[in-house]
Amino acid sequence: SLHLPLLQIISATVDNNRMLLDIDNSKMTADDFRMKYENELVIRQTVEADINGLRNLMDDLTLVRSSLESELESLKDELIALKRNHEEEIRQLQSQTGGDVSVEVNAAPGEDLTKILNDLRDEYEQIIEKNRREVEQWYEVKIQEVNQQVTSSSQDIQTSSQQLTELRREMQNLEIELQAQLSTKSSLESSVAETESRYGRMLQQIQGQIN
Repeated sequence: SLHLPLLQIISATVDNNRMLLDIDNSKMTADDFRMKYENELVIRQTVEADINGLRNLMDDLTLVRSSLESELESLKDELIALKRNHEEEIRQLQSQTGGDVSVEVNAAPGEDLTKILNDLRDEYEQIIEKNRREVEQWYEVKIQEVNQQVTSSSQDIQTSSQQLTELRREMQNLEIELQAQLSTKSSLESSVAETESRYGRMLQQIQGQIN
């Protein structure tokens, strides 16, 4: 009969110790989760700040792109005006030759327009190269900072990786758009040069007939 109370006391003591151990383990687990949460919160805030900073730079590049589009529209308008002037001058030449000349040409290649195109090309290339270099340098630094702060948690790494992938995709899209604008500008320059050359050759023919 004495053994039964003793066994009960021992059993209760073991149960109490087990409960205390479970409580300690639960506290350690809770502390571990809290630390992981706080670390992940810091990383997330850092990544969000990085994204906002990059978006600001992208906004600047978007302004540059808008400026390029505006300049290209101006070039198109100038090309139209140049063609109109060519046609008007040819009509005047035709009236001098009694209408025998049927070609439509302009007086001489526009040196001013060529200079404008060269100046614009240099300006565009400098602006785009400067912005691209700044974005690449800033982006590489931020990638290193994020990589250093990412913990061993696979979920944290996956989240950060997705955000970095999205950043790369946005930068690539903007790069493609800028290249498209440069291509359009180059095509317009070629069109102007070809028009000037063709009109110049035809003008020589008319002047030869007049003389």
